[in-house]
Amino acid sequence: MEPPDARAGARRASRVLVLALLLGAHPGAKAEVRLSVPPLVEVMRGEPVTLDCTPLGAHDHFVLEWFLADRAGARHRLASAELHGTELQDKVHDSRGRSPPYQLDSRGRLVLAEAQVGDERDYVCLVRAGSAGTAEATARLSVFAKPEATEVSPNRGTLSVMDDFAQEIATCNSRNGNPAPQITWYRNGQRLEVPMEVNSEGYMTSRTVREASGLLSLTSTLYLRLHKADRDASFHCSAHYRLPSGRRGRLDSPSFRLALHYPTEHVQFWLGSPSTTAGWVREGDSVQLFCRGDGSPNPEYTFFRLQDKQEDVLKTNLEGNLTLEGVQRSQSGTYGCRVEDYDAAEDAELSKTLELHVAYLDPLELSTGEELSLPLGNSTAVNCSAPGLPTPALRWTKDSVPLGDNPTLSLRSITFDSAGTYTCEASTPTVPVLSRTRSFKLLVQGPPELRAEEPQPKAEGSWREGDEVRLICYARGYPEPKLSWSQLGGSLAEPAPGGQGWVSSSLTLKVTSALSRDGVSCEASNPHGNDRHVFHFGTVAPQTSQAGVAVMAVAVSVGLLLFVVAAFYCMRHKGQPGCCRRGEKGSPSKPIPT
Repeated sequence: MEPPDARAGARRASRVLVLALLLGAHPGAKAEVRLSVPPLVEVMRGEPVTLDCTPLGAHDHFVLEWFLADRAGARHRLASAELHGTELQDKVHDSRGRSPPYQLDSRGRLVLAEAQVGDERDYVCLVRAGSAGTAEATARLSVFAKPEATEVSPNRGTLSVMDDFAQEIATCNSRNGNPAPQITWYRNGQRLEVPMEVNSEGYMTSRTVREASGLLSLTSTLYLRLHKADRDASFHCSAHYRLPSGRRGRLDSPSFRLALHYPTEHVQFWLGSPSTTAGWVREGDSVQLFCRGDGSPNPEYTFFRLQDKQEDVLKTNLEGNLTLEGVQRSQSGTYGCRVEDYDAAEDAELSKTLELHVAYLDPLELSTGEELSLPLGNSTAVNCSAPGLPTPALRWTKDSVPLGDNPTLSLRSITFDSAGTYTCEASTPTVPVLSRTRSFKLLVQGPPELRAEEPQPKAEGSWREGDEVRLICYARGYPEPKLSWSQLGGSLAEPAPGGQGWVSSSLTLKVTSALSRDGVSCEASNPHGNDRHVFHFGTVAPQTSQAGVAVMAVAVSVGLLLFVVAAFYCMRHKGQPGCCRRGEKGSPSKPIPT
């Protein structure tokens, strides 16, 4: 029997040996060989990837090997490299059918060109450094692929809200992604929280398929119990996928709406254009009646008119529109619309009525003709009647100036200013486009009224003999007066600016002493009388001083004319003997020898 101390020493020695072996084999142990290997490498599909395995420390010789670990845990050697001094000799042993094949770079790193989904494995790096020991480490490769655009296939049939179970809404597809995406459903932009378990209110199913390329495709089908509120709802689905470095992406499908069948609960019936806010339409217009029920699909609409509490059916259609062409006042009354929906609840009100009011305005009637002739100073009253519905408002105007809002126009003690055109205007405030007018012309008979425009001298003081003056006379009356002058040359009478029945005539003449003494008169006359005005010029100064100035002006003009003629004569005969030459002072000029 061994002594106890010997047995204890043997046990301690075996423990030290096991610990030494464990420390040498573990990559993180304090051994001579240590490796730098990233535990996780993420890459997008199609991109190149390099797996690093770097021995730490100084080693003159080591062997580096790369292994592929399959899902059963077995290792398959892919490539190896051996370091001799500073030269690394590499060799690829088995690419296991990968294309392009595995490669080692000059540092012994494993290179995978165009990462594929099938490359998503564990890669083991093993380094043997002789007496320095052995170390290994594992790098996991994850390959990501963004899925294709999300597709949705909605149910194109008509779905009934009267069913008390969940119906198929749509199927959503997200194809060729890695890892498998997740699909969520949305209604009006809000995420639908539906379970995977079948129930009557709503659920969804999903199925994942691995394609031949190794990529994953996901299909999700949504089931919901529908309600009337879903008639305007917008649905869509989204695929959520993962990317390297913890990033995430989302691909939304196009939105869609459902065709629902639901019974009518309410009916609307209204009058369309060109009705007014008070519900009136104008006689002769085409009027549209609109009827809408809130059921789906569109029910059948029946239009009718109530006469003596009996329905007179006018039209039945699916559009819910009725047009009354050229509506007449006799078509005023009660109109109705009824929705024919046999799925509606018994207490649903499926019929509506409205009142159609046809507005009209007949031609206006005046108590006088188109012309009314009255003597100056008389008074009269003119009545205007306007048959129409609704009752029109009346207004009198004269030359567009308002006079009053009564049907009767009173004219008292008329003057020539009262003459003109009077208009009765009828309008209906509730139907702005419905209006009429009727006019008459008032003629005021009386003797002429004369007005003259006195001329002013050209300069301060009295008139001078020969001054030109323009005389103007204005007159008015009915019949239109004639204007005449005591001197010849007066113009024909013509309407004067400003209207009001005035006419004017003018006379242009020269002032003389005789005119100053006798004056110039203009006279206006018509069958009712005449009126006369005399123009006076006062003192007329003689033209004596003016004659001297005129003679001097004539003399100067003649002298200048003679000088010009002499100069012209000399220029024509320049160079001839004795022409235009002046001799020296004190001696006669000598002829030019020939």
